[in-house]
Amino acid sequence: MRNRVWSVAAVLTAAVVGVAGCDAVGGSSPSPTGTRAAPSPSPTPVWDRSPGSVAAVGDSITRAFDACGVLSDCPEVSWATGSSAEVDSLAVRLLGRARAAERSWNYAVTGARMADLPGQMARAVTRSPELVTVMAGANDACRQSAAAMTTVADFRASFEDALHTLRRSLPKAQVYVASVPDLKRLWSQGRTSDLGKQVWKLGICPSMLADADALDAAADERRATVQRRVEEYNEVLREVCAKDERCRFDGGAVYAYRFGVAQLSRWDWFHPSVDGQARLAEIAYRTVTAKEA
Repeated sequence: MRNRVWSVAAVLTAAVVGVAGCDAVGGSSPSPTGTRAAPSPSPTPVWDRSPGSVAAVGDSITRAFDACGVLSDCPEVSWATGSSAEVDSLAVRLLGRARAAERSWNYAVTGARMADLPGQMARAVTRSPELVTVMAGANDACRQSAAAMTTVADFRASFEDALHTLRRSLPKAQVYVASVPDLKRLWSQGRTSDLGKQVWKLGICPSMLADADALDAAADERRATVQRRVEEYNEVLREVCAKDERCRFDGGAVYAYRFGVAQLSRWDWFHPSVDGQARLAEIAYRTVTAKEA
């Protein structure tokens, strides 16, 4: 009888130890199929924060017009693709100075409006850039009069056409879109310079800058109309860009930037100075390299 009791106790002890042993190591016994489940791979982000080449399209701001001298482009200080150490352009920040010299291209044209962007984009795609920068719209608002400004519908159609031109050839290219600058702030800053106001009389952005000292109701309404149109353009840029998973709008950062006279050309008090170009490069770099939400 004693032997039978010891035999049963031994069997029960072995069974308990065996069960406890499985749980003690965190359930490490094989799955029913005898294999472990493979970990899920991390999804590849749609947005590449370090593209390998950059092409720029747009207007005189991206050509750095009047940044280095009077009435001339100065692309070496362009916020997008310039080589100047003072500016530290977006291309240089992303690629390094040596690679930027070989892998960045500037197709912006002084005086261009949004309607010119599809043609510029067609030239840019021949380089197969991994990132295209867009800054356009100031010239659509800067017309002879407020009534002559590009309509919002035409502005939208041209921007959509430009993106379609890109996508037909380069479906995976990324796009950085800068907002249109605050032209009314430009008026309020530049009008502090008597020389600047004299230069504006030559015909620089008359819809906003004509009669710079006029503060009557008609002048206020004219400037407010231009300001509203710029805001409408920026909303178009945001909406159209949001429909493309490889497009990033700056969120209105360029428009909201509180620039002063130091950021304006000392030749026309309208275009960005070298310092202004550097500030645009900073905004672009922050947007392009920001982590996805």
